[in-house]
Amino acid sequence: MRRYPLNSHKAVCRLLALSLVADGGIDQSEFQAIRDSKVLTQLGISENTLHEVMQGLCDDLLHYANGLNQLELNDVLIDQLLSEIDEPRLQRTVLRAMLGVVDADGWYADGEAVLIARAMACWQHDWYSLQPIARNKLAKPSAIRS
Repeated sequence: MRRYPLNSHKAVCRLLALSLVADGGIDQSEFQAIRDSKVLTQLGISENTLHEVMQGLCDDLLHYANGLNQLELNDVLIDQLLSEIDEPRLQRTVLRAMLGVVDADGWYADGEAVLIARAMACWQHDWYSLQPIARNKLAKPSAIRS
């Protein structure tokens, strides 16, 4: 599997692409979820870069296909890809986009669940850390969290 520089556009795109193919197929609603999340725009990434990286990912995955033409990524390989994003804020941004992709078609396939679980474990994020923070304009900031 090719390597990308830490926290690079291509490393981000590969994880988005992996979330697109994790259920064994690509659905238009999943691409739309990426567009709707505006993650590419927010990070200054073109759709062409996403498509280029996706092609590279598919080429690389063909090398990992077993004799039955099935692709199975193990935890070690997934962790290697996840390790290319090590900035916590970027991890949260990418993970939110990945969640949008895998949820776009209304169900979680096994591969999608494994990918999201590995990302949350490797990056040490939980559901709570991924939720938008609701701000009450009348509330005073507190130094103590319960």
